[in-house]
Amino acid sequence: MPLAMPVGAINAVLFGLLVWLLPALKVTAALIGVAGLLAVIRRPLRGLLLFGVLATFLPYATVQIGIRTTVSEALLMLVWASLMAHRVFALYNRPLILLRTERWMLALMLFSALPFVVGQLTVNAEGNGPINWVRWLFNLSPLFLVPRLLADEKSREQMTVALLLGTLALLLLSIPVYLKNGNSTAIISIIGSLGYSNLDSLNEGLAGFSTRMSTPWTHPNISGGAMAMLLPLAFCIAVTRRGLVRLLGIAVAVLALAGLLFTGSRGALVSLVLVMCWMARKRVPFVGRMLMAGVFVGALLLMFYPPLQDRLLGLFSSHDASTAVRFDEYSHFPDAMKMFPLGIGFKVDPPVPGTGLWGISNLWLNYIYKLGLPGMLLFVAVTVSWWKEARLPRNIVILNRDTALWLGARTGVMAALLSGFFDHYFSFTTVLIALFWLLLGLSLHEARRLRLKAQVTTLDSGERT
Repeated sequence: MPLAMPVGAINAVLFGLLVWLLPALKVTAALIGVAGLLAVIRRPLRGLLLFGVLATFLPYATVQIGIRTTVSEALLMLVWASLMAHRVFALYNRPLILLRTERWMLALMLFSALPFVVGQLTVNAEGNGPINWVRWLFNLSPLFLVPRLLADEKSREQMTVALLLGTLALLLLSIPVYLKNGNSTAIISIIGSLGYSNLDSLNEGLAGFSTRMSTPWTHPNISGGAMAMLLPLAFCIAVTRRGLVRLLGIAVAVLALAGLLFTGSRGALVSLVLVMCWMARKRVPFVGRMLMAGVFVGALLLMFYPPLQDRLLGLFSSHDASTAVRFDEYSHFPDAMKMFPLGIGFKVDPPVPGTGLWGISNLWLNYIYKLGLPGMLLFVAVTVSWWKEARLPRNIVILNRDTALWLGARTGVMAALLSGFFDHYFSFTTVLIALFWLLLGLSLHEARRLRLKAQVTTLDSGERT
């Protein structure tokens, strides 16, 4: 059954109710919003592309939909609702066979119900566990949207452009504000006018990072992690594309490198350097030159930018406060495992108030903290399966137009995982992990496409022979 009739009926009913209940100006605004919602419902890909832009530009802009959530998460919910509507009206019936990595992810999602229930019963703290759990599940769901909505080359290219456009907008907003004001809190008033909430607590939280650049990702370390994850994709697109898309890739790559240095996120910087060294070892074109350019720019910043000097020297200092805190977290982590062997669930984030426990700045240990040891092992199973499935035959690493998205997404995920040794943000941080799983899904299905293409080419060559 076509969607035209139900969409027309919904429009007619809503228009009649709005004209009856609201002033003309509000009716017009509401109708624009309804038209946007129906446009996404009719074509769910539009919602996912809009998510790509907003999740990288204004990830924590909020909206009230019965509960307070981010616009990015609301878009994911709307996309899934659209897919369900298409299935109801028999417009979307494409059968899908889950890959091994996706099956492991389903196992992780199903297992998380146990720590959720245990946490609800054992954690004595204020928090909305059911809502937090559902939001986390939606943030994992982009992995399953890739084969459903990004199954062809055109849609994946559009998704790539959407991610880079949002990142460029974020950098063009954040870097000038930071260069003008020189502190992390200057951006708060701007993002407050763009839909951010809890500005007082945000201002208080950023006060301790006064010399580091903040972005709409709020925390400088989260900002650095996002830049490290998306910069490889921008680089690969810049090298292999032509025209405006190439300029977009170059702009994002250059500005993201500068932004990463301004945020002072040492973990993100080290993880990106390690990934680029791996790419250089695999003889990916231009990576060696980019490393040398990065060293040159970094040397200039070290000479003329004292905050970066302090952050990098802190890597080798025994008196660095953040390093000392991390060692204290590791020493106290066994106490958390003893007190909550199945994790704390989703009611609160670590540490649990009133227990005297510490948090943990490690991706895998944070999974243990929230979901227990079995949850962490399932996450490891997901990532190991991804590593095996996202490789090309004979572990070949090449960069050309056909492999750019695969390599950019794969190395971005690698950078995110490496940063997990220093920070925990890619475990349960809303929106950021949605982008992480989106890139992981893109690299997974691009590798599958490239393998199938290679098999077809081999068969054609054999037949001609």
